[in-house]
Amino acid sequence: MIHDVAIVGCGPVGATAAHLLGKTGLSVLVLEREPDPHPLPRAVHIDHEMMRIFQGIGLIDRLLPLMRETDGHLHIGADGGVIRYLGSAGQARPFGWANDYFFYQPELEAVLRGGLSVYPAIDLRLGAELVGLDQGDDHVTLHLADGGQAHARYVIACDGARSMVRKALDIRLDDLRFEEPWLVVDAELDGPVQFPAFTGLPPAANLQKLSVMLCDPRRPATIVPGRGNHRRWEFMLLPGEDDREMMQPGKVAELLAPWVAGIPHRLVRAATYRFHGLVALEWQRGRVFLAGDAAHQTPPFFGQGMCHGLRDVANLAWKLELLLSGRADAALLATYQPERDPHVRAVIGAAVAAGRYICELNPAKAAARDAEMRQRAATPGATAADLIPPYRAGVVGSGGGPRFIQPRVTDADGKARFLDDVTGGGFVLLRGPQAGDAPPPTPLTDLGVKVCRIGRDIVDDGGMLAAWFDRNGLGPDASILLRPDAYVFGVAADDGALTALADQLVATLHLIKESIACPA
Repeated sequence: MIHDVAIVGCGPVGATAAHLLGKTGLSVLVLEREPDPHPLPRAVHIDHEMMRIFQGIGLIDRLLPLMRETDGHLHIGADGGVIRYLGSAGQARPFGWANDYFFYQPELEAVLRGGLSVYPAIDLRLGAELVGLDQGDDHVTLHLADGGQAHARYVIACDGARSMVRKALDIRLDDLRFEEPWLVVDAELDGPVQFPAFTGLPPAANLQKLSVMLCDPRRPATIVPGRGNHRRWEFMLLPGEDDREMMQPGKVAELLAPWVAGIPHRLVRAATYRFHGLVALEWQRGRVFLAGDAAHQTPPFFGQGMCHGLRDVANLAWKLELLLSGRADAALLATYQPERDPHVRAVIGAAVAAGRYICELNPAKAAARDAEMRQRAATPGATAADLIPPYRAGVVGSGGGPRFIQPRVTDADGKARFLDDVTGGGFVLLRGPQAGDAPPPTPLTDLGVKVCRIGRDIVDDGGMLAAWFDRNGLGPDASILLRPDAYVFGVAADDGALTALADQLVATLHLIKESIACPA
């Protein structure tokens, strides 16, 4: 049997890729060398866009109770005062979900893996280790450690920072020249973290609901909330400190002592890491794609590492479905890296810049940094999620590129629902309240685009859709064409412009205009 897609690795990124592809009915093989999810926490943070993805694959009701919603990020200077506040408490939620959620990875992975059982076309093989692969003209042969073989038309490698697939393909990494050693400590506390009396705290700041970064030249550190009673500390290792010695229980207890004084707690793990900024030079080699940590590694200062991987597979899944269903040609897949690489580099660049000022160990330079940051301050209401730029190349038409909002709307039956739940995902044509009644142009109809009319199919109760139209210079007769990953393909001021936008879509998707065999 030749599967449509094989996914190597069933961590959060690989499992989410399987869900996205499974929804389309494609046959998917998932190879995971470990029989059970990793028992210790690694990634801990996601943002609203990831929650929207989980919403789209039908798992949000199971995952939301496992999440801890928080209020953003706080940076404390060398003198114990606030130098940057990226708070979200009390702000509007244009994308539907809060900006920051913390979770416990073993729980997340268990739900994602367990949910795959609803897809009859998904073959999940736990304990199956990939040891090599060969590419042919029309499929990839995967060689397994037990001597067996599997075959797939395309492969997505979600096998982590040490990716066997990336190494087998001899794909090099672009080193963005950031490497710092840190000790990561996870613990369960039977009480709140004990914070010192920081100065300059905003009135709305709740330290128990914030990710707190200490930009202290004596030892930079981070304290982040987790779900339930789980908390995480990250301590920068100072020059001359030994990794093994810093992981010893006595040293870990010494570092935690100021934060957990008098609070019963249990150490979950302590491990040292090198925080890197790395990006693969090639994200596609023939029929094989890299995603997640296999394609890039991001310093954790904005909590976007796993988020990048989920964006990768959300970008790739709908393109593979179009190709494998015979509605587009293979040139469409060449848009994957041009779209995702700039995203990743933009965030890594911001994270590296933040890391450089966070990791400053010179007291005089740290004091100057604090003064400068307080003078220019942070943009009020800014969040880490604002780091994500629009797509500038690839499957983008006129006025396209940004993530589209997801307000709560009232549907035709009078029920309040999120926009994506009303539209059902896929390609969506959102038409203004005064747009014409003519059917969509033929290319959109052939794609199965779903038409949603504001004022008829949905009611914009909170006015967020009207505000989006106004911000983008669109009148009530305009239309917005959304991609399946909820990014804007393009906007059309009227029906005439909509025809031109549909023609752009044909060009950028490399749609097959006639009924011919799919080259895959």
